[in-house]
Amino acid sequence: MFRNLTPVVKNLLIITVAVYVVTAFLMPQLKGMLALYYINSNRFIPTQFLTYMFMHADGWHLFSNMFGLFIFGPLLEEFLGPKKILILWMVCGVGSGLLYSGYTAYQMNKLDNKITAFYDEPSPDQFNQFVIENRHLFKAGVFDFVDAYSRNPTDQALIQRAKENLTAVRDIQANIPMVGASGALFGVLIAFAMLFPNTQLFLLFPPMPVKAKYLVLFYGLYTIYNVVNNNPLDNVAHFAHLAGLIVGAALVYYWKKSRKDFY
Repeated sequence: MFRNLTPVVKNLLIITVAVYVVTAFLMPQLKGMLALYYINSNRFIPTQFLTYMFMHADGWHLFSNMFGLFIFGPLLEEFLGPKKILILWMVCGVGSGLLYSGYTAYQMNKLDNKITAFYDEPSPDQFNQFVIENRHLFKAGVFDFVDAYSRNPTDQALIQRAKENLTAVRDIQANIPMVGASGALFGVLIAFAMLFPNTQLFLLFPPMPVKAKYLVLFYGLYTIYNVVNNNPLDNVAHFAHLAGLIVGAALVYYWKKSRKDFY
């Protein structure tokens, strides 16, 4: 099985696993430099659009992404050639990061508008709604404060404390990093489905065969559902997955139109 690994896929696996070992066990301080932060965060640097895709949150996150590359990458490399599989991986990874950053900026703008509205006309109702929508970012004690503020809506000290809570939550949200090669992997998945749509894949859970095009269609619909649902307790960057699918599909579509230099 490992003898079938192609050169680019093998090197991507080695580099990504090596970066994980270094950042998880040897030099954890590098995480803050390599992960992708909101573009207006004081932790953001442009190189993170590239480096974030070699970072992973934990061993399972690393395994799931590298297993996908291990399964689908070699056949794609044999068909596309080493240059194009590397372009596919890197463009989908960087493109996913760029699109996700745009999505994050949109979400942060909505958050800023709500905070500005509260600053202009503070009220317990607005604060309560903000807490409900962002409850995963507040400490448990905030609910005691909500009760106190609701009973004393004109208390200036409580209003000031409410403003400080909103600002603190905004800072937390702005400094949540995004890591992982999932965007690049989803680009590989859509490429595989577009180039080998009727290839039968055997799933482990549930144990059944399925064509590549249907598997990727399911992943795409599931990803769209999660983006629309936008569960605040879900720490998976589903929009980055969707972005990887979009960039990968666009790239393969372009290549398929230029068959004379496809390989």
